[in-house]
Amino acid sequence: MSTERDSETTFDEDSQPNDEVVPYSDDETEDELDDQGSTVEPEQNRVNREAEENQEPFRKECTWQVKANDRKYHGQPHFMNTKFFCIKKSKYANNAIKTYKYNALTFIPMNLFEQFKRSANIYFLVLLILQAIPQISTLAWYTTLVPLLLVLGVTAIKDLVDDVARHKMDKEINNRTCEVIKDGRFKVAKWKDIQVGDVIRLKKNDFVPADILLLSSSEPNSLCYVETAELDGETNLKFKMSLEITDQYLQREDTLATFDGLVECEEPNNRLDKFTGTLFWRNTSFPLDADKILLRGCVIRNTDFCHGLVIFAGADTKIMKNSGKTRFKRTKIDYLMNYMVYTIFVVLSLLSAGLAIGHAYWEAQVGNYSWYLYDGEDFTPSYRGFLNFWGYIIVLNTMVPISLYVSVEVIRLGQSHFINWDLQMYYAEKDTPAKARTTTLNEQLGQIHYIFSDKTGTLTQNIMTFKKCCINGQIYGDHRDASQHNHNKIEQVDFSWNTYADGKLAFYDHYLIEQIQSGKEPEVRQFFFLLAVCHTVMVDRIDGQLNYQAASPDEGALVNAARNFGFAFLARTQNTITISELGTERTYNVLAILDFNSDRKRMSIIVRTPEGNIRLYCKGADTVIYERLHRMNPTKQETQDALDLLGATAIEDKLQDGVPETISKLAKADIKIWVLTGDKKETAENIGFACELLTEDTTICYGEDINSLLHARMENQRNRGGVYAKFAPPVQERFFPPGGNRALIITGSWLNEILLEKKTKRSKILKLKFPRTEEERRMRTQSKRRLEAKKEQQQKNFVDLACECSAVICCRVTPKQKAMVVDLVKRYKKAITLAIGDGANDVNMIKTAHIGVGISGQEGMQAVMSSDYSFAQFRYLQRLLLVHGRWSYIRMCKFLRYFFYKNFAFTLVHFWYSFFNGYSAQTAYEDWFITLYNVLYSSLPVLLMGLLDQDVSDKLSLRFPGLYIVGQRDLLFNYKRFFVSLLHGVLTSMILFFIPLGAYLQTVGQDGEAPSDYQSFAVTIASALVITVNFQIGLDTSYWTFVNAFSIFGSIALYFGIMFDFHSAGIHVLFPSIFQFTGTASNALRQPYIWLTIILTVAVCLLPVVAIRFLSMTIWPSESDKVYRI
Repeated sequence: MSTERDSETTFDEDSQPNDEVVPYSDDETEDELDDQGSTVEPEQNRVNREAEENQEPFRKECTWQVKANDRKYHGQPHFMNTKFFCIKKSKYANNAIKTYKYNALTFIPMNLFEQFKRSANIYFLVLLILQAIPQISTLAWYTTLVPLLLVLGVTAIKDLVDDVARHKMDKEINNRTCEVIKDGRFKVAKWKDIQVGDVIRLKKNDFVPADILLLSSSEPNSLCYVETAELDGETNLKFKMSLEITDQYLQREDTLATFDGLVECEEPNNRLDKFTGTLFWRNTSFPLDADKILLRGCVIRNTDFCHGLVIFAGADTKIMKNSGKTRFKRTKIDYLMNYMVYTIFVVLSLLSAGLAIGHAYWEAQVGNYSWYLYDGEDFTPSYRGFLNFWGYIIVLNTMVPISLYVSVEVIRLGQSHFINWDLQMYYAEKDTPAKARTTTLNEQLGQIHYIFSDKTGTLTQNIMTFKKCCINGQIYGDHRDASQHNHNKIEQVDFSWNTYADGKLAFYDHYLIEQIQSGKEPEVRQFFFLLAVCHTVMVDRIDGQLNYQAASPDEGALVNAARNFGFAFLARTQNTITISELGTERTYNVLAILDFNSDRKRMSIIVRTPEGNIRLYCKGADTVIYERLHRMNPTKQETQDALDLLGATAIEDKLQDGVPETISKLAKADIKIWVLTGDKKETAENIGFACELLTEDTTICYGEDINSLLHARMENQRNRGGVYAKFAPPVQERFFPPGGNRALIITGSWLNEILLEKKTKRSKILKLKFPRTEEERRMRTQSKRRLEAKKEQQQKNFVDLACECSAVICCRVTPKQKAMVVDLVKRYKKAITLAIGDGANDVNMIKTAHIGVGISGQEGMQAVMSSDYSFAQFRYLQRLLLVHGRWSYIRMCKFLRYFFYKNFAFTLVHFWYSFFNGYSAQTAYEDWFITLYNVLYSSLPVLLMGLLDQDVSDKLSLRFPGLYIVGQRDLLFNYKRFFVSLLHGVLTSMILFFIPLGAYLQTVGQDGEAPSDYQSFAVTIASALVITVNFQIGLDTSYWTFVNAFSIFGSIALYFGIMFDFHSAGIHVLFPSIFQFTGTASNALRQPYIWLTIILTVAVCLLPVVAIRFLSMTIWPSESDKVYRI
């Protein structure tokens, strides 16, 4: 058997995946893989770089020039850009922001333009134009205009309310104040009046109004502490430092007023963590980087005041450059609903065409020979049929529900508010309610098949607690006394000897305290000194107590542990760090800091001791530390040859409350949960057992196990392949025998190996080789296609295998891999997915899934800001899905089925009437009834059902998770249900037309008159229709309230009230051409047999429905029917 390989790329198949290592960085390029020693660009930088290359080309040269205290400088001609024809505007934006869409002049035209992007609105506008043509219109123009205006008006009011809120927010922000140097002095100015080049002064707790270059501050060395929660959601403090030259000379108001430095830097861009520029001042140039820039949206903390030079203002600031539009998500029902509307368009066109043909035939056979039907026009029958086609398009237009989309929006908005108002999803400890951040996905919450969850901070609390440590080979943290004897019951360690202890650490190993205080093991003290010095924690004092601000919970836990064990971090400056070592304060000079990041996975600090010794301290992931201790490791760096291992820490992160119970209930709802985490395999497996995803009966499969299974499957598929393979039906084989409880635990390295996602290495020689002939080009293309096909088949097989497991845990995975796993399940299983996480590393996954849920936890708000729904605890997910999601799905399905039914029942009466009026497109109802039917007579009950209906209570929904399955299987709204609604509407329309027709044949009223006229007939049908459709909604309602009952009977009463008013003589006198049914209602409805006809018609329409519902609940009860009886 020959093995085909691509001439350009090969997979590194010889290397065995390492379970302990997080796979390559998401952003590694092929060149970097050729040279593993090269610096790796962080993922966010790559994303920003690609975005800028595609959208905002980043100019490498520094073309943005800012002159301090010189506004005229920025108004020079060469800084002007042509905006519109000959109108020029400075390229430097002012500081006023604008997030609103409309103003008083543009609201109406722009809003109408946006609304008429919807095909349904354009359709009804075209109908309105057609109704203005006398030759084809048999329906008054207002029958379409009034509903269209109502739909447009409701949507416009909603948009207006949203935009007014944006106006208020913009006004509030733009009118904030700060101090700006004007005329040589600091003066109070509004944010909107700040311009590039202004020198401003900010005070403690002030928001930064623009992107500014830090010049000086009240802190030593002009340090400035800022909180960046508005940018990245992180509440920990970060520090910025000014240049030494500006710190030295720009402290006073007079020197700041005469400051005339020139900054040349990069153009405005969205890279939050990057800045490149140069300050030219005093005949010297000074390099600038991101550490010297304060970004708009930050808050000044722990700094009395600071001064800065405005570099970017308003729309040019980095926070505004990052305020791009979020990708719009649509539900499964949305797509289905659109297809059904298209189906209705087709049915409408076919009916109109058929009736038009019928009219042409009737004209040829009857109309042309009936002198009393002559209208003065000598049109041919075929042309009359053509005109009638458009006439029927107008008459039958109500088959296409004009108010459907706006009604769906209203229902979704109400359902979103119910989620926001749910007190059982409110987390009182942090005053955090649940939040529906979108109004378009509620019913999709009732159709979830797969949940992809982060571990840290999502399943766990992300509140780290120092539990154990290993120092110089000795493990500390067990329950033992100072003599190293173990005890089952022993008191907590008393830290009262340490004045800096916070009293919150529960520790039971008294022997460790003995070792620290005795100093017998110098490595023990060195261990805790490293924890106290190697970090980026900020410290301040509140009521005399130390308060740490850490970049991550685990770093905070380590520094707090060192503090409790006698090594307290007290203060830091630009070049020093102060530590209390067992009560003795010592200050160390900081020579260099290498921060922790996802690429290095470690942090290092170089300090000079008071005695003059220089030391390097390093902490990080076990794998990277071990690499630098192993003498034979080729990645060992020369500066770290002398590293000695001090020890290791063990930090505990407890599960959140209710996690096992939530997972159990979701599993009973046939929702599969996959955990995607960056933690080690052992940690992930332990969490799996803790949250009961894994049990003692679970058979666990690892990467190497499934790799062999997938390899065997690929071989079988290759052997079955051949000339006739595409004609053979696909064989669905299981990977595992049925029965048994299996789980899959796979690391990121194995994931790349199995999915053929390993980075490819290009041969340096072949890089320059291009196909010379057409044959070479064809072979290369075929080779690439084969590789892609193999990769696709392998990925599909993996998804099939994983979905046979009851639980899947992917560990040591990168953010990109998390998103990839979600996308694979979406692509190959066509399943509805939900991703839930709490950190910035979960954003990719959250945006990729059909629904993203953010946990407002310890890792900032980036996940929340990117999510569709958010709350504070994982356990609230069961209520979001099993209660709100299921209710929303059932309500929307009922609403749509009934909405289509009532429109078919209403419109198709015209169809039956056509057989008795020569297919002349004459309407069966009064024009005003057609106008108000969908607006007033049948709208409120269905809206309330869509908002309030419940088949079972919330408690029963949680008690019986199996009720959720109907949404996963699309049982309540699909094409079958749609055609059932269509058939129901057709039958109802037949009954509504033919029973009154039979009753009106050869009848005489009590007074000897014969009310068998067209207008009385129209009133009878309309009355029966309104009563039928409103009673039908009563039969469909599961949860009765006063509001539902009032809406149903109120709609019927409203119909009769309006009808009697419109049929009165008084309104006919005022508008004789518009209201022509004068006296019809009072004449017709005083006849008892008319009422009997209406009652009979309603009964024939509804009694079969009642009978079918009774038999269905008795013989074929649904799950909710069974639960309801409990």
